[in-house]
Amino acid sequence: MLDSLRKMFSGSDDEISYTGTNKPDISREKSTELYKQAQKYFPGGVNSPVRAFKSVHGTPLFIEKGDGCFIWDVDGNQFIDFCGSWGPLILGHNHPKVRDKVTQVMQNGMSFGAPTALENELAELILKDNKYIQKIRFTNSGTEAVMSAIRLARGYTNRDKVLKFEGCYHGHVDSLLVKAGSGLATTGTSSSAGVPKSFTDETIVVSLNDKKAITEAFRLFKNQIAAIIIEPIPANNGLLLQDEDFLFFLRDICTKNKSLLIFDEVITGYRIGMEGAAGHYHIQPDIITYGKIIGGGLPVGMYGSSEEIMAMISPDGPVYQAGTLSGNPVAMAAGIAQLTELSHAGFYKNLNNKAQEFAESIQHFATARNYKFKVFSIGSIFWFAFTDKESFKTAEEIDAYSMEKFKIMHRELLNRGVYLGPSGYEVGFVSAAHSKIELEKAKRMIFESLDIVFGTK
Repeated sequence: MLDSLRKMFSGSDDEISYTGTNKPDISREKSTELYKQAQKYFPGGVNSPVRAFKSVHGTPLFIEKGDGCFIWDVDGNQFIDFCGSWGPLILGHNHPKVRDKVTQVMQNGMSFGAPTALENELAELILKDNKYIQKIRFTNSGTEAVMSAIRLARGYTNRDKVLKFEGCYHGHVDSLLVKAGSGLATTGTSSSAGVPKSFTDETIVVSLNDKKAITEAFRLFKNQIAAIIIEPIPANNGLLLQDEDFLFFLRDICTKNKSLLIFDEVITGYRIGMEGAAGHYHIQPDIITYGKIIGGGLPVGMYGSSEEIMAMISPDGPVYQAGTLSGNPVAMAAGIAQLTELSHAGFYKNLNNKAQEFAESIQHFATARNYKFKVFSIGSIFWFAFTDKESFKTAEEIDAYSMEKFKIMHRELLNRGVYLGPSGYEVGFVSAAHSKIELEKAKRMIFESLDIVFGTK
C-alpha cells in the first residue's frame, strides 16, 4: 500500500477538531489493549505499515471474524466491510464454497513442498479464460510475483534498467521502492531506507500520462531498458484511471524498443473481469502479475507470459526463481473454489452493475449538496476523493490536505458500522456478498458522514 511509504512510514497524529456528530466513538478497549501488547512485539505494533491507522483517527481495530460482507472486531463492533482484505475477497468473507474446499483439502495435509494436482487444476482455470498468457508460475505474494517478473524481463532482454511510474506501487521490491529523481527522465531515488543506490540507479521514474518523459527516457537510455512496469489501472494511490491511448502508447514504444511491457494486476486481476485490465483494454502485455485474489485471499501470487518468455525460467532456462511454499495446496484449493464461482455466467455483470449503482448514488448525493467530493470507480473498485476535479491522471494531482477530511469521514463511518481501509489514498471494493440491503444502509451512513465532514449536520 503506497500510503505506507509516505513520510518514511509515519503519518500525522494531529487531530483536527470538528463538531456535529451525534454518534459516540465505538468502543476500542480490547483493540487498544491488544495494540499496546503488539507494540512490544512488532515495529509500530503491526506487520504491515498502513494497518497502524496513522492516517486516520484512533488505534487499529483488531478483527476477530468475517462473514459475507461483514467483519467484527474484538470489541464486538460489526462493520459492513469495503476493504475485503485489500481486494481479493471478491466473494466476501468466509465464502462457504471456498471454506469447504479448503477444509476438504486440509484433511490430507497443508504443505508438502512438492507438486500436487491442485496446482494443475488452478493453472488450467486461469489459462483457459485468459488469452493474454500461455504459461504461469505461482509465487507466495504479489510482491514476489512482481520481483520475479522484473528478473524475468531483465534475463529475457539482457538489459538492466526498468521504467516505472510515480504513483504506482509494486510491492516492497528494492528496485521499485523508488521515487522520481530530478529532471524529465532520470533514474530515481530511494523512497525507503535500506535500498542501495546501485539498485535505484537501474530504475527510471516518470509521471503517469507523460509520453514526452517516456520517449526521452528511451532516448537517454537507448537499448538499456528491459521493461516498463505499470498498474494499468493504478489503484494504490487513489484511483488514477488512465486514458486507453496512453496504455497503447506504452505497448507501442516497448515493441519499437524491444522492451517488455509488464502489467501489475495484483489489484485489478480478476477484479474487473476474468482477463483483468489487459482484457478490459484489449492490450497484450508481455508479462502479467496477479495477487491473492487467485487464492481466495490466501497468500499467493502469480506471473505469466508467453511460452517463449516463460521458457527463460528455471529449470527450463537461466532465470532462477524458486519458492518452497509456491503452489501451497491450501491456497490452490481456495483459488480453485473462488475462480470457479467467478467463471459463472453473469457474475461480473451483476457485480459491476451493483458497484456502479452504489458509486453513482453517492456521487448524486454529493453533487446535489454541492459538496467538493467525487467518487471514482471502475468495475467493483471505487475511491472517495475530496475534490472537484473530474479525473486524476497522476499522483501529484492529489491534494494531500484533503486527507484531513477523509480522517473525519473514516471516523464517522466506523462509528456507524462501515469499514474502509485506513487511508484516504486507498481504494474500496464491493463484493458479491454486498446485498442491496447492506449497500443501501452503507449509503445512508456515507451520506450522514459527508454531512458532518462538510458541516451541514
